[in-house]
Amino acid sequence: MSEAQPGERIEDKSVGALVAMASKNVSNLVRAEMDLAKMELKADAKKAAISSVMFTIAAVMGGIVVILLSISLAYGLVGLGIWHWAAFLIVAGVYVALAGLLMLIARRFIKKIEGAKRTRKTLKDDFAALRRRGDSDTPELTA
Repeated sequence: MSEAQPGERIEDKSVGALVAMASKNVSNLVRAEMDLAKMELKADAKKAAISSVMFTIAAVMGGIVVILLSISLAYGLVGLGIWHWAAFLIVAGVYVALAGLLMLIARRFIKKIEGAKRTRKTLKDDFAALRRRGDSDTPELTA
């Protein structure tokens, strides 16, 4: 009874029936929008999963390439007349130095983290204002 039938005039419906029709249409619209959002998010999640697998494979391949290049560098040093153990030790030392440099750079970045300083300040101010408001009979915060 809340839907307009073919050939039926909408003007002949009561206000209650019109409100019921509008409510049902809004409900259907919201439900359809939510279904559309679910479908889009599901498709995006699938694309993200496939991309992350591809990035993981690329990272593993990159790691293998670094290992092969390291071995090649060590044998290149051997070709220059350095003992095998010394050549591999030199390559390992280069990686230790590179790791140390990266750790120093990362430590600098970590020291620059402020930890939401402005948010903490505004929260402290808000709590202080609420405490002051609760202590007195007259409200301090006015609109």
